Amino acid sequence: MASDLGRTAYRAAWWALVLRGVLAIAVAVLIFWRPLESIASFALVIAIWALFTGSVQVVHAIGLRPMFGNWWVLLLSGLVSVVFGVAAIKYYPGLSLAFAVAWVSWWLFLTGGLALFAAAVERRFGLPWGWTLAFGIVSIFAGAYALMAPPVTLAAIMGLIAGFALVSGLTHLMGAFMLSSAKAEIGGALHGTKAS
Repeated sequence: MASDLGRTAYRAAWWALVLRGVLAIAVAVLIFWRPLESIASFALVIAIWALFTGSVQVVHAIGLRPMFGNWWVLLLSGLVSVVFGVAAIKYYPGLSLAFAVAWVSWWLFLTGGLALFAAAVERRFGLPWGWTLAFGIVSIFAGAYALMAPPVTLAAIMGLIAGFALVSGLTHLMGAFMLSSAKAEIGGALHGTKAS
């Protein structure tokens, strides 16, 4: 009975790793092979995600209303997401792609600003601060460039997604291979124990 459960769990885990690995690699190949269609799909995912998360937040806020005094903040956040999702579908793909570019630029500016602050703190305490300062300056310039060159920013985003998908897929497949090896080693050890 326990061995049957173990075999079932092994098969489920192995297949999950293999399928996730193959799917992730397929996504990476698709992005590299059809970049324009991938960007359009990315824009649609942003719009649908905003609609979905906004709807969940609205329902959650209404459920929290009797227990949480500031429930309206979550409601407002959900409504903003829903409105953005609807607008992103209506103005597809421009609004979603503009949002992605603005989000990446904002993230680079924020990272750069925090790095500049950290460099000032490091300098005040007599710690090495030059690399932190350089990182902050490069991040701020990268944020400005991301705003000025949206096609390059979108290409970089899609390249990162494809790269992450490829690494993730290969990692999952390696995990499936390692799981098979572990099963073979455990099986060999069990048969060796029974023989002795």
